[in-house]
Amino acid sequence: MPFTLEPSYDDHPRLQDLVLRLRAYLADELIPYERERGITAETKLDRPTLEHVWKRSAEHGFYGISLPPELGGQGLSLHELCALKEELTASGAALSHSVLGDMGGPLRVGAIVKYATEEQRDRYLMPVVRGERACCFSITEEDAGSDVRRMTTTATPDGDSYVLNGKKVFSSAAPFADFAIVVARTAGEEESYSAFLVDLDTPGCTVLDGEVPMSGQQMEGDLVFEDCRIPAANLLGEIGQGLRIGIGRITLNRLLHCPSLIGAARRAWNLSVGYATNRVVFGQPLLAHQAIHHKIAEMATDIYAARAMVMATAARADRGDNVSVEANMCKLFTSEAAFRVADQAVQIHGKAGLTRGHEVEQIFRSLRMFRIVTGTTEIHKNAIAKGLI
Repeated sequence: MPFTLEPSYDDHPRLQDLVLRLRAYLADELIPYERERGITAETKLDRPTLEHVWKRSAEHGFYGISLPPELGGQGLSLHELCALKEELTASGAALSHSVLGDMGGPLRVGAIVKYATEEQRDRYLMPVVRGERACCFSITEEDAGSDVRRMTTTATPDGDSYVLNGKKVFSSAAPFADFAIVVARTAGEEESYSAFLVDLDTPGCTVLDGEVPMSGQQMEGDLVFEDCRIPAANLLGEIGQGLRIGIGRITLNRLLHCPSLIGAARRAWNLSVGYATNRVVFGQPLLAHQAIHHKIAEMATDIYAARAMVMATAARADRGDNVSVEANMCKLFTSEAAFRVADQAVQIHGKAGLTRGHEVEQIFRSLRMFRIVTGTTEIHKNAIAKGLI
C-alpha cells in the first residue's frame, strides 16, 4: 500500500471498514457533540458527559472493541488497534480518548483480566467493559516515577484485610473513576510489591485533583491512603506480582501510545497545510514558498517513519514475538518525531501557532509531554541498550 497521510487500508477489508465507520462517527457525531457543548482538550470533564460517549461508542461497536470476544470485544489485533488509535487523534476530537476505552475504560482492564478471580471479574472488570464503571491505574509516586521500586505506599496484612498507607500521583482517570488498581509495597518485606483493587469511596481513601500538566488536560488525580482497609479478596493476582502486573502493562502501553502520537502529528500536518494554503505572504500563498515545502516534506517523512516502525512492531507482537526492545524504540522515536512535527507546525503558523487556545499550540504542548510520559527518552535509551548488549 503506497504511503498516504490518511491511510485507506485497501489491502485489509475488515480494518478498512472499521476505519471508515470510525471516521464517520467522529466527524458526524462526536465532534459536533463537542462543539455544541464547547468541549475542548482542556475542559474539565464530568461523568455524565463521559458516560454518554461510552454509551454511544459502544452502540457504534467501538468501546472495548480490542477485547477478546468472550469479554464483549472483537479481538482486534494490535496492528488493527494501532490504526484505530491513530485515526482518533488525527480527527482532533477532544474526547477521542473515551471512544475505545483508553481513559478509565476497557483498555485499562483488558491486560489484567488474566490475574483476576471470577468474583473480581464480575464485580470490577466486566462493569468497566460494559461502560458502567471506570477505573484508574495507580503506581507512580512523587519520588517513584521511572524508578518504581522507590515507592513507599505500603499494604499491611491485618487478618482478612490489607491496610494501605501512602500517596499515588498522576493517576489518569482518577477524577471520575470508581476504583483503582493500586500497586503497593508489602509491609515488612524489602522487595515485594502487590496489586489491589481499591474502591475509591473506601474510608481512608481520598481522591485529590492532580496537578494540571502542560497539555492543560484535567484528567489526572492523586490518591491518598490513610489506614485504608480493603478486603484480602481484593488482592489482584498473587502477593509479589504487583510489578509484573504493572510493568507488563506499561511495556505494551508504550507501544500503544505511539499511534496516538502519530495521529496528533498527522493532525498538526493537516492544519499546517490548510493554513499555508490560505495564508498569503508577499503576494503568494505561504505554501508556494520552498521553505514551507521543505517543512511539509520533513513532517510527512517523520510521520511515515514512525508509522512504519510502529505497525511493523505491532505485527510482530501479534505473531507472539518478544518486542520489549522494539516497543522502547517505537516510543523513543515516535515521541521525538511527533514533537518535531508539532514544532514545525508552530513555525509554519507563526504568531497564530503561539497563541494560547490555538489547536496547533495545544498539540505542541501535548506532544512535548510524551518525551517524558510513560518513560522518558533517556529511560528508553537505557532499556534499548540493555536489551541489545
